[in-house]
Amino acid sequence: MRYRWMPSDLPVVLMLTTICAWHALTATAGAQSAPYNPYADNQEQLGPIAADGTIHWGTFYKSAAIQKSYERLWNLGACRNTNKAITIPVQRNKFIIDNLPETVFQGTVRGASGTIAGGLVAFTAADPSDPAAAVWVATLHPAGVSHLTVRGRVAAATLQPGTVVRLTATIDAHGKGVAPVQSLTVVTPSHDFKPDSVRPHVIETIIGQVVHIQGSKLLLRIDTGKIRLVSLQLSKDAVATFDASQLEFVSFGDAVEVTGRLWDGEGAMGAGTIFASTVMVTKAGLPAVVADPLPVAHALGAKQP
Repeated sequence: MRYRWMPSDLPVVLMLTTICAWHALTATAGAQSAPYNPYADNQEQLGPIAADGTIHWGTFYKSAAIQKSYERLWNLGACRNTNKAITIPVQRNKFIIDNLPETVFQGTVRGASGTIAGGLVAFTAADPSDPAAAVWVATLHPAGVSHLTVRGRVAAATLQPGTVVRLTATIDAHGKGVAPVQSLTVVTPSHDFKPDSVRPHVIETIIGQVVHIQGSKLLLRIDTGKIRLVSLQLSKDAVATFDASQLEFVSFGDAVEVTGRLWDGEGAMGAGTIFASTVMVTKAGLPAVVADPLPVAHALGAKQP
């Protein structure tokens, strides 16, 4: 289910690794009575969600090395906003991400890394196996407020240990299913989610974590109640439907639609860095139920007028 990185993917790996550096440099500073600091972000301090409900990204530094060097000069007292040869490059080295327009992009996943908090998705409009294809990198907000949705259908037997699933089944007093499972749903529980205990001899909705899966045998761990392990048999054509929000479920070849703010100038990764407010992924597995297309879908790389 997971894509194995190949040597030809080295540029993408480097891209996903390097872009993480911007997270350490995106910070806002509140108003203060101290002397003006030309190296600091002079935006008003804001939370990750603006008053109108949009995501607040803050400042992007085109060159992390330049910013670090200038901050060091300031801390050493070497400059106090008097040398324009220094202060002008400082201002030109940064811009406000929120001033970029939001655009919709579509493509195929090349690779993914991290979590909902600051994770990355590399994708392309061309063949994802082509090492020469232009690659965009969508980055999720470091505060975890970007909306990530993973949908689609795969063969249930391809799921991995650690996956949390929801299904309907009847088990006996020993935690063994009385009938094969035809379908289940991959979910992402909230941090404070507490599953219900499992009762024997009744049809119930069971939410548990996959601890072992081999062939048609599925073993789930339940974190409450007397029955802590549930053993189930998957039917030959059992299907797992995704309704999740975890980057670990995003794989090579999946379809992706990203809504975000594109920066393709200095400091951008690959064909461009997209500061994503929404990422919708459709698994490249079994055919999905056909849905009406979105009314407007911009081609990859297209910009708002």
